Amino acid sequence: MKKRNIAIIAHVDHGKTTLVDEILKTSGMFRENEDVSQVSMDSNALEKERGITILAKTTALDYNGYRINILDTPGHADFGGEVERIMNMVDGVLLVVDAYEGTMPQTRFVLKKALAAGVKPIVVINKIDKPSARCKQVVDEVLDLFIELGADDSQLDFPVVYASAINGTCSLSDDLGSQTKGFKELLDLIISEIPAPSGEVDKPLQFQPALLDYNEFVGRIGIGRVQNGTIKVGEMVNCIRLDGTEKSFRIQKLFGYYGYSRVEVESAEAGDIVAIAGLPDISVGETICEQGMHLPLPVLHIDEPTLQMTFGANTSPFVGKDGKIVTARKIEERLYRETQKDVSLRVEPYTNESFTVSGRGELHLSILIENMRREGFELEVSKPHVIIKEVDGIKMEPWEDLQIEVPEDAMGTVIEQLGLRGAVMENMTNIEGQVRLNYVIPSRGLIGFTTDFMTMTKGYGIINHTFKEYRPYEKVEIGERKLGVLVSMENGSATAYSIGNLEDRGIMFIEPGTEVYEGMIVGECNRDNDLAVNVVKGKNLTNVRASGSDHTVVLKRPRPITLEYALDYINSDELVEVTPNFIRLRKQILNTEDRKKMDAKKNKAVA
Repeated sequence: MKKRNIAIIAHVDHGKTTLVDEILKTSGMFRENEDVSQVSMDSNALEKERGITILAKTTALDYNGYRINILDTPGHADFGGEVERIMNMVDGVLLVVDAYEGTMPQTRFVLKKALAAGVKPIVVINKIDKPSARCKQVVDEVLDLFIELGADDSQLDFPVVYASAINGTCSLSDDLGSQTKGFKELLDLIISEIPAPSGEVDKPLQFQPALLDYNEFVGRIGIGRVQNGTIKVGEMVNCIRLDGTEKSFRIQKLFGYYGYSRVEVESAEAGDIVAIAGLPDISVGETICEQGMHLPLPVLHIDEPTLQMTFGANTSPFVGKDGKIVTARKIEERLYRETQKDVSLRVEPYTNESFTVSGRGELHLSILIENMRREGFELEVSKPHVIIKEVDGIKMEPWEDLQIEVPEDAMGTVIEQLGLRGAVMENMTNIEGQVRLNYVIPSRGLIGFTTDFMTMTKGYGIINHTFKEYRPYEKVEIGERKLGVLVSMENGSATAYSIGNLEDRGIMFIEPGTEVYEGMIVGECNRDNDLAVNVVKGKNLTNVRASGSDHTVVLKRPRPITLEYALDYINSDELVEVTPNFIRLRKQILNTEDRKKMDAKKNKAVA
């Protein structure tokens, strides 16, 4: 069967996964009466909840005598390394662009990777059913981006398809009335425009994993394209390691892809995208060859981590009350298991009870934490901080491209805040009352910014950022929270009476009845210093009734604390306690007197 290998790339939320889902549903692979309303490429519970793709997915469909392999890629910058490696497996890309938003930071990032790999692009203008769609301007923006990124003549001559993935329609015209059900036009373009996979069946075997999966029964599974030759189950092969050494092993299992399923196959040949099992520690970029052959492929680049934080066993007084897994040894096992399938993650021991975990960004690490808490773990994590690296004796820190859209009335506050965080404005445009601002900013300037940004824009702002480069480190204090916190000085159950009396001191994070302990953060102070408070004190009861004293206390609603908010919010002397059902903020030093002594020492040192 003839083959075509393509990847779908786009900015976050421009409709990649929905498009793949709809292509599969309209390709004839399901029965007419089959319920396909719940099936989706985003199979992970977190992916469905958040509406984002976290892990790259492989699928395939048959159309007009062709096997079309499709790779659905993540759109978030934190998972950009997967996009880069996937370009090694495909010969073309579908660049999906929102018909209103146009080109965004991740559009630039993923397109740059695709053009550098020399693959053939097809542009899909999605969501053209939106009343605010501006198809012609967006196509012009895409062309400008191609030119800016140095596309060659063949890449500049890209075909354009206009689609509404949510409705399952597309056409070759930007006229909404010309949309037809199904994706025949798009599939026909893939067959006519995307070249067949290079590689020859008669040559010696070459296979290179670009992605990893993990299975407790067979260990690591390497996913990649057979570049040359054929590969069979039970065959003895050679693995050329990244350090040049070789190791022989037997192919235990071979998996192909069709629809939403991974299916076992007996053999695969040049151009096929498959997953192999048999070498428990197979790694991205290694080359699998026939025995006796030494034909290494160029090593694939893996993005270095830019952010790290400390994961440790829970040390709060509430340890073990909620989660089943609380020991440092179990946390260590789980973290190292994650590194088996996530090549961008690094884990190193920090103390006997904690570990330094390095990743590609806050989202990357928060998804790991969220998965662990759902599995029954209790842990405490520190404030994320950027990784400073040394190049030729000079300290270097990561910088990012930042693009935000804000309503005009919030623009001044946002610009002021970004200036305080070391950001440099590069461009400002106005699109129908929304101001689009382009900045470059130190990565540490973005830590904790999202929370402030959403408050400043009343939730109407859009923020996107992607790693740009390393620049010399400037020793300026960026990213610490300016306001202090309200810290419990007692253990017990919070009372409405205490909370009511404290409301003029700041914003509360808890409600009456919440169990608290000494050192737990219960609210935000409206001043820049921390305040030790008693939230468990009850009202003194007397036998005297004064008029008006029995009126009901009406409390303000507490501020909700999510995992991302907590990681953004804390300062370097604070921790987030994570259990299956609770997210708590706490001080590293729980004892009030000990903490006061430590603060006094710090202030003395600063003075």
